[in-house]
Amino acid sequence: MKPVVHVFGAAGFAGAQLAALVDRHPGFRLGCITARADAGRRLVDVAPEHRVESLLSEPDVSAVSAGDFAAVCYPHAAASELVAELVDRGVRVVDVSADHRLTDPALYPEVYGFDHPRPDLLAEAVYGLPERYRDRIREARLVANPGCFPESSILALLPLRGRLADVVIDSKTGVSGAGRTPSDGVHFSNAADNVTAYKVYSHRHRPEIEQELGVEVTFTPHLVPVDRGLLSTCYARLPGGVPHPDDLRELYRHFYADHPFVEVVGQPPGMRAVQRTNFAQVCPLADPRGGRVTVFGVIDNLGKGAAGQALQNLNIMAGLDETAGLL
Repeated sequence: MKPVVHVFGAAGFAGAQLAALVDRHPGFRLGCITARADAGRRLVDVAPEHRVESLLSEPDVSAVSAGDFAAVCYPHAAASELVAELVDRGVRVVDVSADHRLTDPALYPEVYGFDHPRPDLLAEAVYGLPERYRDRIREARLVANPGCFPESSILALLPLRGRLADVVIDSKTGVSGAGRTPSDGVHFSNAADNVTAYKVYSHRHRPEIEQELGVEVTFTPHLVPVDRGLLSTCYARLPGGVPHPDDLRELYRHFYADHPFVEVVGQPPGMRAVQRTNFAQVCPLADPRGGRVTVFGVIDNLGKGAAGQALQNLNIMAGLDETAGLL
């Protein structure tokens, strides 16, 4: 019997894509898919590009059995109570929201605007980055899927963790990163033919990046007029000295040799290289003036930055090949 995966919040961009990935997965069976506003409609009628015939239903924890898997694709501050109910019920959960990414409960009122109701689950949750935590993900009851900006930035700089100083990250994302709910900022007339910085010095993903890299960063996101994709350009000083460019590239290749979805490339990558995939590309370059590196990281914000990463984590949790359903 194939393990069952339920998707809560399946009408949003990430949830719909994840439901589609599970629906055609060789080792999983799609369970209930939920959406409050669209309950009673087929997912194919809400997101026709995914061609999933299953009916969306109201969220109902009683429909989920102990031993099942679930992914919660809710906005931040809306997922924690449902995640707690599912975990307490014996369900293994990937939280695609931000509600379990930060390990310090004291940060949640400042960063996300709510007091976390289950600090015990924050302490237990495993950050869902297989490139660092694969062994812990395998045994976890609760995995916190990374944010899209942190995913691209952390993958770009992770091989240099412990050697970094003066980190500046400039990220550019497509409009689907804002989610399905419309807003003035992603209105076509405002986003088309335009590039804008937003939430300067206050974006909620900065503490997540700092937590995982162990260093203070300056982070500025920009909205660009594309559907999907995310490019982070990361600048850092290496006080201990910058390796020769060939050695720097070899350091990255060695670090990611056993990680199937991270490709180390020799030229700065563009978004198109990874759109609609679960791949990340990173390109480390040594500043010829010495002392600094520039590392580019690119992902699909709905793929490796959300739904694809969630499925990769589910594969690992279920003991399956982590590439299953993603190649």
